[in-house]
Amino acid sequence: MPLSDLKLKQAKPTDKPYKLADGNGLYLLVNPNGSKWWRWDYRFGVKRKTLSMGTYPETLGSLAREKLAAARTLLAQGVDPSASRQDAKRKQAEAQQATIDTFEVVTREWMVREHEKVAEVTANKNRWLFETFLFPEVGHLPLGAITSRVLLDALRKIEAAGKQETARRAKIKAGQVFRFAILEGKVEADPTAALRGAIKRLKHKHHAAITDPAKIGQLLRDIDGFTGQPVTLVALKLAPLVFVRPGELRGAEWPEIDLDGNMWRIPGARMKMKVDHLVPLSTQAVAVLRDLHPLTSHGRYVFPSLRGASRPMSENTVNIALRSLGYHGDTMTGHGFRAMASSRLNEMGWDERAIERQLAHAEPNEVKGAYNYAAKYLEDRKRMMQAWADYLDALKIGSNVVPMHRKAG
Repeated sequence: MPLSDLKLKQAKPTDKPYKLADGNGLYLLVNPNGSKWWRWDYRFGVKRKTLSMGTYPETLGSLAREKLAAARTLLAQGVDPSASRQDAKRKQAEAQQATIDTFEVVTREWMVREHEKVAEVTANKNRWLFETFLFPEVGHLPLGAITSRVLLDALRKIEAAGKQETARRAKIKAGQVFRFAILEGKVEADPTAALRGAIKRLKHKHHAAITDPAKIGQLLRDIDGFTGQPVTLVALKLAPLVFVRPGELRGAEWPEIDLDGNMWRIPGARMKMKVDHLVPLSTQAVAVLRDLHPLTSHGRYVFPSLRGASRPMSENTVNIALRSLGYHGDTMTGHGFRAMASSRLNEMGWDERAIERQLAHAEPNEVKGAYNYAAKYLEDRKRMMQAWADYLDALKIGSNVVPMHRKAG
């Protein structure tokens, strides 16, 4: 006969555990500490097992008997009730974990790790790519639910918007996230592996640049006539003299610059190759920076944002200024000053190795293998940077400059 509620309440602990039978193998185990457990002993195959039905009074007798009936039904069907319960718990845990390990959550974990290895501008571009294009489409989905088809549909939408290169890069970055997730045990497969060739790569288009000497001279004169913000004017004047990457220029900090020593030391954290970079400053570059010094040296950045000195100039400022001077994106860009210098310096006969080092071009294995990599060809580079600034001055005044052929020793 089933135990009454009164008998269940009145069951007192003793110095040893004891059982109160309820029927059909169900019993209440009363422990010396006062805890009361519903249990059922059964056999599955040759093994004797015990299944818990909950504690009293949290689980009343009526509910314990319902659980027993369900367990006996499974046993009659040849299913082990204990194994069935463990399987259900495992599936529930997996479902809960899936809601935690969404694409967006795991991607943000990856971005934190990646941020330690890449330049700030690269980290910002990664964040923009995911937040703008992938999170709205698949960010809410568990990683395991993102199949190759699901991801391809998201990439096709980017393609359809005329952003083919963005779609290609989104696929690459998504693959990096999935490979990170595989190593972390969050997912078993990378769906981007099946998408090889699905997004066609556009033919590489070089940054627009002016390399004709006469047109360079006109550009420099136009820059001198710029009537916009003074800080932007200095950035325009300095860009051709140092020809660093646009992100390195706008992120320049005053502590990096030694005006008395004519040297700009860019820390590896801000460089594409993650290696310190030395930029010898010509007398013209120093003069430009000295003019700016009273305006911005009270803050961190050489070229602070107009919206506040706590952040650097916007990445579009130089390009917008060039457009205001009549130089559109297919003619000249901020990045084009690098191609301008590379083209003309090679024509002038400077050692290609010194030019490439000044452009901070290098293979990763070369960087890792060079102890004093930042100072390679430094004396030649100092002479080259001064000669380059003098050459630009001559072009600006309209002189008929004959390229000076100078091979570094």
